[in-house]
Amino acid sequence: MTVQILADSACDLPLSYYQEHQVTLLPLKVNINGDEFEDLKTIDPITVYESIRKGQMPKTSQVSPAAFKEVFTNLAINKEKGLYIAFSSQLSGTYQTAVMIYEQVKEEYPELDLTIIDSKCASLGCGLAVQEAVKLRDLDVSLEETITSVHFFCEHMEHLFTVEDLEYLAKGGRVSKASAFLGGLLNIKPLLHVEDGKLVPLEKIRGKKKLLKRMLELIEERGDSLQNQTIAISHADDEETALEMKELILDKFQPKDVYISSIGASVGSHTGAGTIAIFFLNQWKA
Repeated sequence: MTVQILADSACDLPLSYYQEHQVTLLPLKVNINGDEFEDLKTIDPITVYESIRKGQMPKTSQVSPAAFKEVFTNLAINKEKGLYIAFSSQLSGTYQTAVMIYEQVKEEYPELDLTIIDSKCASLGCGLAVQEAVKLRDLDVSLEETITSVHFFCEHMEHLFTVEDLEYLAKGGRVSKASAFLGGLLNIKPLLHVEDGKLVPLEKIRGKKKLLKRMLELIEERGDSLQNQTIAISHADDEETALEMKELILDKFQPKDVYISSIGASVGSHTGAGTIAIFFLNQWKA
């Protein structure tokens, strides 16, 4: 039986990935000045950053119940198994809505075979879990084994990231313990990570060079068997720094691969431009 992988746009994989790997896209919504767009489909991140620079604060909303209902109903009608790897429930109501719609569709179609995983991950942290699911699906690994592996990825995914300005995350209520980090001196960069699906400030570092050096130190401290891993970097309109970080990671850790993708419109609406995020596993399972 076919297994359909579902992912929402907050996992920050490019549209081409969904198309090339037959992954069903569930787009979050972005609203700018009353106009609503579908992340990845009808808006790109640059539009979001330009609106923020003009003083317009984009608003985001979760995947619509109607979109979930259509996709879940089609799974049941086509007798396909489904695996949906959702953006962290601590950062969006998307997971909760998916579970609610699943229960509704299941009443009408008791044969619906869908597993929904709360990744507790953001951006490419969730994206790496999706890529793992796709890899295993293409190798004809059983759905049960795939689910176990995806859970492992989500539980052991490290997020390290920096933003130009914490104000955006704080305004949207997306960051915990942020008050002590707001404001600050010139050229001070906040370094954050994720704890149980929540964004939590970690350190303040002066200057970009020291920041990147500290990120490398934390990758070394927290990472496991990095030479076997694909390490991911997402960026918000700062490909230059992402490529610089890629070279530093390749030189120091020789990972299997370093995957770079742009932060999408929905996540970018909360981070603003200039964000750099790095994702890797703190435990490796061969």
